[in-house]
Amino acid sequence: MYTVGELLRQWRQRRRLSQFDLAIAADVSARHVSLIETGKSNPSADMVLRLAAQLDLPLRERNRLLLAAGFAPRYAERPLGDDALAAARGALEKVLRAHEPYPAIVIDRRWNVVMTNRGVEPFFADVHPDLLRPPVNMVRLGLDPRGLAPLLVNLDDVRTVFRTRILRQLATAPDRELTDLYEELLTPGVEDSASVPVDSGIVIPMVVRFDGRELRLFSTITTFGTPTDITLDEIAVESYYPADAETAEYFTRSNGTASGRDVTTPPSPATPPPPRPLRGSR
Repeated sequence: MYTVGELLRQWRQRRRLSQFDLAIAADVSARHVSLIETGKSNPSADMVLRLAAQLDLPLRERNRLLLAAGFAPRYAERPLGDDALAAARGALEKVLRAHEPYPAIVIDRRWNVVMTNRGVEPFFADVHPDLLRPPVNMVRLGLDPRGLAPLLVNLDDVRTVFRTRILRQLATAPDRELTDLYEELLTPGVEDSASVPVDSGIVIPMVVRFDGRELRLFSTITTFGTPTDITLDEIAVESYYPADAETAEYFTRSNGTASGRDVTTPPSPATPPPPRPLRGSR
């Protein structure tokens, strides 16, 4: 088990900061940072959190630093279905619902799908049931031949986007399970020769061959701005938008409304139900 000083030094070096840089940002002396890293000074909980904030650490890692320094964790990790997260869950449901008829999903830090809106359902219809057993992983779903891969005209582009984003995540906060996912599906050289390059313009679209046409979509990512719960700190809403008029027209003509739902629940009936209670993503 690492000491708090060892962990701080690892994170500082990962952020490519000198002790002086970190000290200036945290408004402490470089000597004090050095003493903490070498174990010659025991930081207070407030000092640990001040340094962690300047290193932009995820809440999970801030708890780890506190534990290493001998303090209780500061941030809770509740299931998304917990009553304490009802307001946040309601906000996610509203975001998903408002984005229809276009697809939107909520994913956790390991790309497991936590919630979807109804715009996603048609694309999941022919996915092999094994890939829809919880936890449903979006990277595996997108790249597996039994999943969405056969629908993706520019599969190599999509794979590159996955690879870039996950490498960025791992550089920010290393994670063993996410590393395993990367090594399984995204190591360089794992390519799909059937993929067709696409002129991306200003963004790289995801081009889906579906329902006898090609749909071009780009995505945006929404996160909670000031979370104090680990679950909320680690989830994001990925919303897909039409990249051309033809795609927009397709979704407008197939418009249907429904509330956000847990991806593991059965397809919604023709009459949209009220929002369902969500099970935790972990």
